[in-house]
Amino acid sequence: MTGAVLTAAAVLGAVVGALVDRAAARFPWPRPATVGGVLGGGPGAGGAAPAGLLPVATAVLFVLVALRFGAGVELAAWLWFAAAGVLLGVIDLRERLLPDRVLLPALAGSAVLLTVAAAVTGAWPDLGRAALGSVVLFTALLALGLAAPGRLGMGDVKLGALLGLHLGWLGWPALLLGVLAGFVVQAAVALVLLAGRRVGLRSELPFGPALLLGALLTAAWSAGPV
Repeated sequence: MTGAVLTAAAVLGAVVGALVDRAAARFPWPRPATVGGVLGGGPGAGGAAPAGLLPVATAVLFVLVALRFGAGVELAAWLWFAAAGVLLGVIDLRERLLPDRVLLPALAGSAVLLTVAAAVTGAWPDLGRAALGSVVLFTALLALGLAAPGRLGMGDVKLGALLGLHLGWLGWPALLLGVLAGFVVQAAVALVLLAGRRVGLRSELPFGPALLLGALLTAAWSAGPV
C-alpha cells in the first residue's frame, strides 16, 4: 500500500463526505440545503456535531478501507459501499428512512463493481457466494420483519441485500458475524441511550446505521480471525 493510494483515498473520502453532507441535508430531494449541512447544526440536524465532521470521518473511513483491501480491483467496490453506507446511515439517523433511491443504485453499483473484480481476478466463486449471500440475508431479514412488525422496516430488509452481497464476498463466516455485529451494535447503543435517559423503553431507533457499522467492522476483522 503506497502513500499515494492512501492520500487519494483520503481526498476522495473528504469529497464524498462533503457531497453526502449536502445531499442528506436536502433530503427528501429536492429541498433547499440547510445551513451547516446535515451534521453542522442546521435545522433538522439537532446540533449533533460540528460542521465539517462528516467529510473528515468519511476520509478516515476511506483510508481504513484502502488499508484493509489494498490497491486491488475490489477496492473500488468497497469504497462504493462505504460511500453508500455513509449516505444511507446519515439519512436513516435524520429521517428514520432508508430510501430506495439510494439503496437500489447502491446495490446495482456494488454488483457491477464486484463482477468486474471477479472478472479481473477470476474470483467467480466469491461472486457467486456474494449473490447467494445477498438473497440469504434479504430473506432472513424479511422473515424477521414479518415476524415482528414495526421492529424491522422494509428499508432494513432491502439493506440486507446490499450487506449480504459484500459480506458474502468475504465468506459465510463474515456474513454471519456481520449480521450479529449489527445487532450487538444496536443493543449497545440502545443501552447507552437508556442509561443516559435519551430514549425510553418503547423508543424506536434506526437500525440501518448499526447494520452498516457491523458490516464494516466485520470487513476489517475478516482480514484476521475470520
